[in-house]
Amino acid sequence: TGIGSTDGRNAGLFGTAVATMGMLSNAVYILSMNNFGPIADNAGGIAEMSMQPQHVRDVTDRLDAAGNVTKAVTKGYSIGSASMACFLLFGAFMDEFSEFSGKPFTTVDIATPEVLVGGLIGSMMIFYFTGLTIAAVGKTAHEVVIEVRRQFAENPDIMTYKAKPDYERCVSLVTTAALREMRFPGFICVATPVAVGLIFRFVGEYVGKELLGAEVLAAYLMFGTVTGILMALFLDTTGGAWDNAKKYIELGHFGGKNSEAHKAAITGDTVGDPFKDTAGASLH
Repeated sequence: TGIGSTDGRNAGLFGTAVATMGMLSNAVYILSMNNFGPIADNAGGIAEMSMQPQHVRDVTDRLDAAGNVTKAVTKGYSIGSASMACFLLFGAFMDEFSEFSGKPFTTVDIATPEVLVGGLIGSMMIFYFTGLTIAAVGKTAHEVVIEVRRQFAENPDIMTYKAKPDYERCVSLVTTAALREMRFPGFICVATPVAVGLIFRFVGEYVGKELLGAEVLAAYLMFGTVTGILMALFLDTTGGAWDNAKKYIELGHFGGKNSEAHKAAITGDTVGDPFKDTAGASLH
């Protein structure tokens, strides 16, 4: 591995690799705590659908609040381990490019305007991707609301538990929408780095900088990774906080259910769910 090299670069990569393996070796135990949140959440839904007494729902709400905390903590751990793995992949990218081009590629000068532009594009793509995923959730939720209203209008016995709703229709609608809405975000994640590298490669050939395309792409990856780590932590944490705020108010604080604070908390939870369950999870 060249640990004894004079520049110490390989030694740093080796140390990071060991630390990454140390985190990933324990990931299965840490991430198993993530299952607590969905299980408690589903238990609350089952209790409500089966018309259990209110005290049962109160207990499941408290368990769900604890589950939101465990989900945020475990996702933070997975983001940390993934960020270290990304650092190693970035080092491998530079080594592979040096091997391919036959020229040393060990530094990226972000003071170069083109390189800084590439980094800014990488950061902007994180926000754009986040916006696309959140908008996809909102659009799909609107379709589900329309379908639920249609079923209620056609079969009023659903409200009195005399008839079962068409669950298959709703599940099919959500699954189809999820696959459809994520095609474009997935496309831009794959196509944008290729486009950035090729465009600035041609720019570099025009201005006489042979490694400009690789430097700009490296800046894109670096800035995008750092911004993605921070954004994923923000989305996972704030999403769980909004959900817990609603549950805290429903326990009787700040006016309890149907108060103005409760209405505001429901709006916050509507935003928080796609934050922690879609956008944050997709980023990390």
